[in-house]
Amino acid sequence: MAEPSAATQSPSISSSYSGAEASAPGSSGSPGACPALGTKSCSSSCAVHDLIFWRDVKKTGFVFATTLIMLLSLAAFSVISVVSYLILALLSVTISFRIYKSVIQAVQKSEEGHPFKSYLDVDITLSSEAFHNYMNAAMVHINTAPKLIICLFLVEDLVDSLKLAVFMWLMTYVGAVFNGITLLILAELLIFSVPISIVEKIQAKLPGIAKKKCRISTWKPEMQQLLKHHLIVITSLLVL
Repeated sequence: MAEPSAATQSPSISSSYSGAEASAPGSSGSPGACPALGTKSCSSSCAVHDLIFWRDVKKTGFVFATTLIMLLSLAAFSVISVVSYLILALLSVTISFRIYKSVIQAVQKSEEGHPFKSYLDVDITLSSEAFHNYMNAAMVHINTAPKLIICLFLVEDLVDSLKLAVFMWLMTYVGAVFNGITLLILAELLIFSVPISIVEKIQAKLPGIAKKKCRISTWKPEMQQLLKHHLIVITSLLVL
């Protein structure tokens, strides 16, 4: 009677063992690799890691340049002006391309159709299941934040309330020197420059291991120096 029970239990054991083997390669990644989380959280965290560590130069450069230009524009102009000019620039590009393709099709007498048809046919609707998943994830933070605020301001824990008071007192000095946009610009420059320098220091200390695990291309030191130069220049301009 023991043999059938063992036979019935063996598939579950083998399946769990195979699952462990399948998950094992993901755990032995590089220092900048994504941890073994859920599918959605792992994909999002891996995307952030790829941007910060400059895995794809074109994608990271586009994101870094776009956000930096937006923040610098917001520091010099109002939000309404920045949004208006951004929409006008986007419309000028799309309308010009639409007219150009229409003229080309009329001259060549071709029937290629709308130049943006492939993008117009993309389904961007949000399913009810995805909406509920996002709402459930947001409700966790929404329900936690008011409770935390009440505990801090009503002094449930004296040490935590004193820490908040000291932090806000220090932020008054920071606010006297920088504004919010300036801090965002500095934060972006640090985010896109500091992780690379840390990985390069690891490579210098552990060259044998770092060459195998840390896949940093040869152009990164030059990019690091360029980012440091921009950080110094922009910081001096914003402070002055």
